[in-house]
Amino acid sequence: MDICLFEKRNGTQIEPNSIHGMLWLQTHFETSHWESISNNLVLIPTKDAHMLCEDAMNAGINVNFIHSLTQIDKI
Repeated sequence: MDICLFEKRNGTQIEPNSIHGMLWLQTHFETSHWESISNNLVLIPTKDAHMLCEDAMNAGINVNFIHSLTQIDKI
């Protein structure tokens, strides 16, 4: 997997998991954001994440988009 996208309450978190994923993301974001992206600190609107995912997949990047997960308490 090159990039994982995790849907959160406030948007979608970007997590690069390979050098290919990070290099591809660097072509889509300004230099000032690269460190935050590499440290998994970036959330983008979910609508934009879907477009980013489609673009990445069309470029041959392996993307895992994990949609909303809710953790339940143990009984």
